[in-house]
Amino acid sequence: MSKTVRAIDVGFGQTKFVLGRTSGDAAEIKCASFPSLAYTSARDPGTRPSGERRRTVALPIEGLFYEVGPDVHLAADTFRATQLHDQFVGTPEYLALARGAMTYMKVDVIDLLVVGLPVSSFQARRAQLERLMTGVHDLGGGRHVEVRRAVALAQPQGALVYYTAAYHKSRTIGQEQSLIVDPGSRTFDWLVSRGMRLVLKVSNSVNRGMSDILKTIAQEIGSDIGRPYSDLPAIDAALRTGKPLLIYQKPHDLTALLPAARAVARGAVSSMMEWVTEDYSIQNVVLVGGGAFMYKDAVKAAFPNHQIQGIRDPMFANVRGFQIAGENLLALDSGDTESADDGQG
Repeated sequence: MSKTVRAIDVGFGQTKFVLGRTSGDAAEIKCASFPSLAYTSARDPGTRPSGERRRTVALPIEGLFYEVGPDVHLAADTFRATQLHDQFVGTPEYLALARGAMTYMKVDVIDLLVVGLPVSSFQARRAQLERLMTGVHDLGGGRHVEVRRAVALAQPQGALVYYTAAYHKSRTIGQEQSLIVDPGSRTFDWLVSRGMRLVLKVSNSVNRGMSDILKTIAQEIGSDIGRPYSDLPAIDAALRTGKPLLIYQKPHDLTALLPAARAVARGAVSSMMEWVTEDYSIQNVVLVGGGAFMYKDAVKAAFPNHQIQGIRDPMFANVRGFQIAGENLLALDSGDTESADDGQG
């Protein structure tokens, strides 16, 4: 009987997770996501009248119900709760987001769950996260899922595994040095590897992710309109889609504000370059993460002599790599090395 492997990447902006595979191709790992927001209530919001239902699930944790899911913004009050801090992994909100992802997977047993952490907190919090994820999880409504084993990886490590598999690099990656650049919502992560082995002494994170870019633009908009502006998701959508940002029913041109956003990206990349000094030895520069599109120019300017390798669906690169790493780990444990995909971690 085949064993079930799943992967979750709870980011500060989005929670990404694997639903399964449609084929043996690394690119055909089916993923989904929802915002990394959780709202609490004393009563189960799932019992509301059918006309008020939304695409969310409610997880019972410590006497409260935590609502998460694609429509979580409909549960919001005037206070938009975020968890942009270093203790995020230890909060009920983190557990609710992870259990929400498990709910959408629709499995009763997960033999191996692979999860991720920012590079800067990986060594300190790895054991804590693996303990948190292992065991029986109450999903509410009488549903439970058993996670028999959990493994935590550094988030960009997933992207390295996915890049190796999707681009058929397994025969050459062992002799190559790679740099994975992963701008997320809160953290700007980078990871240097020799082959598939991490070089942690020059890998790290700084808190200069997409949220800093969005806050910078919001401050500039506030100056333009004469009052504080805080609709960061609207700015994010406008940047990603190219559609105008509407304020007071009128389009607000962001063109003049983009230099300030690019300065944030350059600052993050400059911090990275203080650590990554031997750039001439790097064969692969891979840019992933939900904020890749805003950091691409800054990364290219820092590596003018390199080709910057982009990834299709960069937001899901880490979690797809987690899935491949988990499948490879189970295959190696069972002695079935032929079924292991490219890029075992």
